[in-house]
Amino acid sequence: LVNFEAVRFVRDLAKKQHSTALAQLASRMTSTIRFSSGDKADIFAKVKALITDMVQKLEADAEKDATQKAWCDKELAETTHKKDTRTSEVAKLTAKIDADSSKSKQLKSQVADLQAQLGELTRSQAEMDKVRGEEKALYGANKAEMEQGLSGIKLALKVLNEYYAKADKSHGSGDSSGIIGLLEVCESDFSKELAEMNEAEETSQNAYDSETKENEIAKSMKEQDVKYKTKDAGGLDKNVAELTSDRAGVEEELAAANDYMKQLEAQCVAKAETFGERKARREAEIAGLKQA
Repeated sequence: LVNFEAVRFVRDLAKKQHSTALAQLASRMTSTIRFSSGDKADIFAKVKALITDMVQKLEADAEKDATQKAWCDKELAETTHKKDTRTSEVAKLTAKIDADSSKSKQLKSQVADLQAQLGELTRSQAEMDKVRGEEKALYGANKAEMEQGLSGIKLALKVLNEYYAKADKSHGSGDSSGIIGLLEVCESDFSKELAEMNEAEETSQNAYDSETKENEIAKSMKEQDVKYKTKDAGGLDKNVAELTSDRAGVEEELAAANDYMKQLEAQCVAKAETFGERKARREAEIAGLKQA
């Protein structure tokens, strides 16, 4: 009777815990009681051994499950930390890449503007050189004509003065003074115009020299800016390439961590029954079996 009460107790426990293993145990216990030969003490010992074996199995499963739980907790925590760390690293690298790329783009735009300004400066200087050359050539031609005309007037005055200075009184003094006076006015006008031409040429040359010097200074400064900005942009581009390579490596690690997390979740999390529920059920089963 005691054996059958134990069977009924285990069967009820199996129904309560929805345990196939306990239901199978109850069936084996029933078979042992019904079909075993020997005295009651021997049958009782066999039934007790079946229960004891099941308790040991459940305890072993519980220990294994606890070990698995500890491993899952450790792996999940480490993988979560790795994911968070790699995600943060990717974000930081991306921000740095974007900042350096933007700065490089800005520098290249500035270089393009400077090169355009240098081109305009070169064209402007070439136009100035052309105009100055034309002005200088015209000045040279006009100056030569003016000097030649002035020399002719001076020579004529000299000849006339020498001529009218002779003791020959046949020449009228009125005619001589009129001609000489006219030539002297021409000499004065030519001298004045020549002086004005020289002054204008000197002013134009000084203005040209001054502007040319300013252009040379501006050109030198812009060329230095182009040199340094190009160098800085190149350094930034190199840094972007290195950071991009680093980010690719971190992204690979992050992808691997995500894949491993999916495996862990399938193994440790994605179950209908949680560890706590399994633990409570198994403890109830063990306690019930011990009572049986």
